Amino acid sequence: MKLEKITEESRRRYEDACGTAHALEILGERWALLIMRELMLGPKRFGDIRTSLPGISANVLTQRLEGLEKSGVLRRRKLPPPASVQVYELTEWGRDAEGIIKTMGFWAARSPNHDPTLPLSPVSLLLSFRTMFGADEARDERVTLEFRFGEEVFTCRVAAGELINGRGEADAPDAVIAGTPEPVAAVVYGGVDPDELVWSGALKIDGDVEALRRFAGFFELPEKAATT
Repeated sequence: MKLEKITEESRRRYEDACGTAHALEILGERWALLIMRELMLGPKRFGDIRTSLPGISANVLTQRLEGLEKSGVLRRRKLPPPASVQVYELTEWGRDAEGIIKTMGFWAARSPNHDPTLPLSPVSLLLSFRTMFGADEARDERVTLEFRFGEEVFTCRVAAGELINGRGEADAPDAVIAGTPEPVAAVVYGGVDPDELVWSGALKIDGDVEALRRFAGFFELPEKAATT
């Protein structure tokens, strides 16, 4: 009788032609999808990815990056001088997974056990804005905000019922908000008054505080699902 060699890779295969099964073979490893999430808004260095995912070890991150690169989801490249550092970035096909992340995020936010007060990475917060944005509420609004989370800078622009956000400084923003993602999420999703967070030192806001209040009105978490 011929013995089949069982490898770690073969254990992860479902031997199922369904696209969902193959997606799980690529993304089902712990941390894999969150690594992709962190690369959705642009390339990152190894250390920056690990900082955004504090629970992951260097060894596991290395393994997941190698696996995702082998699957064609991401690639490595070296930035030109003066940076000259290696970064990881999603391939075009890898970026197509944004819809998966947003759909999963919206679905999971309906869970009675979801805790929105847990830590958030900056990229996770920005992607949540894309997920929870209400175009009808913003139809006649125009707001531009710049968010500064440590060394990471992002722009959020709302106009004519459309949200555009990404990395980089904003051109003539209504307000610049500096701090960490958690208090910003508390304003947007928890209804906390930004003045309270400025007073406590959790946020620094330069510009029109009312612009952040209006921005918060464009987002709403979905209702919790019934489980009985």
